[in-house]
Amino acid sequence: MATKEAQLEALLYAAGDNGMAQDVLSGVLEVDTNELTEIVNKLKNKLEEDSYSGLKLVTINQTYKLITSPECSDVISEFFQKDLSKHLSQSALEILAIVAYRQPITRVEIDELRGVNSSAALQTLIWRGLIKINGKKDVPGRPNLYETTDYFLQYFNYSSLADMPVIEDFENDNSGPIDLFESKGQTDQDLK
Repeated sequence: MATKEAQLEALLYAAGDNGMAQDVLSGVLEVDTNELTEIVNKLKNKLEEDSYSGLKLVTINQTYKLITSPECSDVISEFFQKDLSKHLSQSALEILAIVAYRQPITRVEIDELRGVNSSAALQTLIWRGLIKINGKKDVPGRPNLYETTDYFLQYFNYSSLADMPVIEDFENDNSGPIDLFESKGQTDQDLK
């Protein structure tokens, strides 16, 4: 069985940016506050002393978080800059158009329109800040509702959703594939 320090590290890793509150950690690890403080200090010291570790444990308002160490900031910045240069896939662009025109919409509704699973592309769009979860649909299972963000409008140079091309204008046009986002000068090649 893993040590309490290892369990703490795994929990904080799984919690991500939100971290975990002291009382929650005490309950999950089945230790009192004093024991938790001891375990936290051991892990904190271990990470600080380990020159091979790129992580640091911090406490903010009785919430513990694992963060990247300041010494690794250059490589982290480079990673995010390179990752931002990747283009959106065709499926991500399809989903973005569906969300833009049918919002709020659930993942299941998107999957039904496309005929394939959209989970991964949805996560990419959320990560890029183009769509967000905004509530839950009042049906069994309470699925997330997705909608575009203000960043989506800003990126495609729209003041509001009303500025988007009217989808009905494209229904009788047999001139071939259309790019709903090209009209404002942005294409999937520009999503860098």
